[in-house]
Amino acid sequence: MTYKNDLARTGQNLTETTLTVANVNAAGFGKLRFLATDGKVDAQPLYLAGLTIAGTAHNVVFVATEHDSVYAFDADDGSTLWQVSLLGPGEALSGPHGCNQVVPVIGITATPVIDRSAGAHGVLYVVAMSNAGSDHQRLHALDVTTGAELSGGPTEIKPHYASPGGATRTFDSGQYEERAALLLSGGTLYTTWTSHCDHSPYTGWIIAYSQANLAQTAVLNVGPNGAGNGLASAGPGIWMSGGGPAADAAGNIYLLTGNGPFETTLDTHGFPSRGDYGNSFLKLSSAGTLAVADYFTMFNERDESDADADLGSGGIVLLPDLTDADGTVRHLAVGAGKDGNMYVVNRDAMGGFSPDGNHIWQELPGALHGGIWSTPAWFNGTLYYGPVGAQLLAFTAAGARFSSVAASHSATAFGYPGTSPAISANGTTNGIVWAHQNSNPAVLHAYEAANLAHELYNSAQAAGGRDQLGPGNKFITPTIADGKVFVGTQSGVAVFGLLK
Repeated sequence: MTYKNDLARTGQNLTETTLTVANVNAAGFGKLRFLATDGKVDAQPLYLAGLTIAGTAHNVVFVATEHDSVYAFDADDGSTLWQVSLLGPGEALSGPHGCNQVVPVIGITATPVIDRSAGAHGVLYVVAMSNAGSDHQRLHALDVTTGAELSGGPTEIKPHYASPGGATRTFDSGQYEERAALLLSGGTLYTTWTSHCDHSPYTGWIIAYSQANLAQTAVLNVGPNGAGNGLASAGPGIWMSGGGPAADAAGNIYLLTGNGPFETTLDTHGFPSRGDYGNSFLKLSSAGTLAVADYFTMFNERDESDADADLGSGGIVLLPDLTDADGTVRHLAVGAGKDGNMYVVNRDAMGGFSPDGNHIWQELPGALHGGIWSTPAWFNGTLYYGPVGAQLLAFTAAGARFSSVAASHSATAFGYPGTSPAISANGTTNGIVWAHQNSNPAVLHAYEAANLAHELYNSAQAAGGRDQLGPGNKFITPTIADGKVFVGTQSGVAVFGLLK
């Protein structure tokens, strides 16, 4: 139970049997209820079916807020099953740190992760920020049936890192925010960190913890020689607009970095000589220690970083195995950022860095005009992207390559930050693309996956404001499960489904 439903971050739920192309319409589908919370919901809601709490089975939606609360709601009747605050005694919420990106307070921003097989009943893992005169970042493990702390938690996040360039870094909790979703892979929890706006100093932290006891197991900094060590360039932060690092079956981890230092002087293995990876696709090996196993950085990295036109605004998705025109199976990943180009890399040979051009599997220049501040979704051979100021786009794959022009697109254009779509389907049938529009009021859209020109429903259609969402919120990905759609807002979660 994780951001975008799986470790590849595809955004698809292929077991949805209730919602269909035929019954999702304004006459029979709409807002059922609203789950009020104590603060803004930036993290994607998570869902567990048939969870026994106090002797009764419930379908449960878990919601985390910027007020450092975690809620468990009954998804069918809206009752609160439990609520816990992750503020310590005498602690307050952290402020926005002179930045307008997460306001007015910072508590839980990143999407948690749930392992239903952990502990006696299942465990929800979440990072919360708080302030007690100074800022704290802590990793919590919560019993999904009670919200009680488990595994000796919480654990204070406070690593150190010695870089190849000779610098030693210490994590300063007040300088960082966990924007990207948590990743749980192979019994290890991975947290990734970015700054408040671009306020220096900050560098590129990936910090790993044991799922069993929340002990720190590994740390990697992919910008250890950035600002604060006499260099002007800070970063790179790991933003991905709320998207999460992805993982493959072998436990390798994939992510995109933001603007920051990158050494065009390479070592004998073709890697940056001082370990700085601004504006890059990264593949990290998790065998024993965290290390960069492969990477791709565009030839004009420095120009894009200087112009704040980096990859880091977008999230990454790992595609299922695709067969190319020669019959070879390819393992691909897709990412995009502010420059509007779609980059498709071969996960077995990502392309590294070359000043004479990008040597990757496929590049679609300008395909995502307006830039990307979201994570795409994948379903049935099609990639769905939502650029800023543009329509939701569907790119079909054939021979392990994408069409240069979208096969279909929505009529609606989505303002900042574009849209981060999610998919519901029953296997390969009844595919529906769900998209959140950050407007005032916000709008939930549903499109037929096979043809985005066919809008099935949007929450502005019903008379009398029946399905209204209230003011929009950034980086929202809907969660679809068991006939319901859960949408985060500035004051809770709206629940949509078939009307009685």
